[in-house]
Amino acid sequence: MEGDRSTVDFDGVWPAGRGQRRLTRRALLRGAGGAGAGVVLGQALMPRPARAQASTSESALAQVPLPPDRGQSALQVFVPEQGHTIRGTMLDYWRANGAAAVYGNPISEPFASADGYYSQAFEKAVFQYRPEFIDTNDPYIRLMAIGPAIIQARHGAGPSDGRRVGDDPNASTWLALAPDDPYVTKIVSNGGAYVADSGHTIAGAMLDWYNAHEGAFYLGNPLSEPLRERGLTVQYFDGGVLQQRDGTVALLPIMTQLASSLGIDTTPVPQGKLPTYSEDLFANLGIPPSDADLANSGQTDDPWPQIIGDLSTPGRRWVEVNLNEPEQLWAYQGQTQVMTTMVSTGLAPNLTAPGLFHVRWRMNSETMQGFVGSTGEVTGFGTAPPPGGGSAWSVPDVPNVMYFNTAAEALHGCYWHNNFGYPMSHGCVNLPLRVAAWMYGWAPLGTMVWIHD
Repeated sequence: MEGDRSTVDFDGVWPAGRGQRRLTRRALLRGAGGAGAGVVLGQALMPRPARAQASTSESALAQVPLPPDRGQSALQVFVPEQGHTIRGTMLDYWRANGAAAVYGNPISEPFASADGYYSQAFEKAVFQYRPEFIDTNDPYIRLMAIGPAIIQARHGAGPSDGRRVGDDPNASTWLALAPDDPYVTKIVSNGGAYVADSGHTIAGAMLDWYNAHEGAFYLGNPLSEPLRERGLTVQYFDGGVLQQRDGTVALLPIMTQLASSLGIDTTPVPQGKLPTYSEDLFANLGIPPSDADLANSGQTDDPWPQIIGDLSTPGRRWVEVNLNEPEQLWAYQGQTQVMTTMVSTGLAPNLTAPGLFHVRWRMNSETMQGFVGSTGEVTGFGTAPPPGGGSAWSVPDVPNVMYFNTAAEALHGCYWHNNFGYPMSHGCVNLPLRVAAWMYGWAPLGTMVWIHD
């Protein structure tokens, strides 16, 4: 697939209102920040800047919206490095987005933040449940806007400080830059990005990391230009600080220093009888296929999915689905491909929607049912006939269901055919039964799903 030149509309990464950018598969793999024309970006929809006085009390947590049951892990695990637990939706999103390798280990228990969100602090950022995004195709766990507090703590000044960096008098560390500033024009012409909402640029390896980790949803807007601090190049964002050392970009583990000033309790808790976090705990969450289902589908001789990459490779999890025949799926951790399989997507007129989505709802098993019109197009879901009626359809006990968009399209196991590689569905992505069982444990809530021609 190295010669694949298919493209994807990157509006799925930049929220509504952002400029479009079309990326090749290879560009997405490397982070898409290298060569080529730059882009102008809009608002990253971050919450209000963080304020102090978080509270872990039960009464305070009862006053903020909690993540609903969307099939998140039922486990609560203990992470011994900092002596804290993580559970449910926070655990799922942490795993989906690279866990400790990207965001560090938890340094607090869940708490009610002063800006009104269910939150948990990690070494490099603070995750928050954002209920306003629960019924969208976008992630509903985001990062707290701790950037201004970090700038205050490290520099004693806010983003309006206005100090200059580098040799270009037009390049300001903190002050917003105009889109026609010569410095901005140079950055964008060299493949960088200008974020109109904050008036700052992102370029080079920093932009590669930002794109590869869906920065618009998580890090949000840049609050500075890159600058040198303590021998490292760093850049401040709404959700954290990126640092570059010897060509490698990572988040700065700032929260261990900032937590107390934000009123976040980092006191370690006892492990008790909780299991120690390990990916092995999630390996068998999916429903294994029965011998009867394998035989009826003709998948008896199909092996369990072949793991072609190291599952301990650090990096966030994401899925690619190619709609061109033969239709295929690839699963990645960071830039490492760990599994591939043939799949079946939507048969006309119910074509699977291309775009960037996220696993947003999971069920071990579900009876899928709905209605189709005279042309075969799905006109409704569930048992209530839609306006105008239609013919009812029902598929019982569909295993290992992972919905990824609001159009009710899902990755799921398929026991009624073995014609993978070709369109067969009402819009879902049909998986071989053993593949679906493996993926259900591997792909938690928040896993990105990229579907393209």
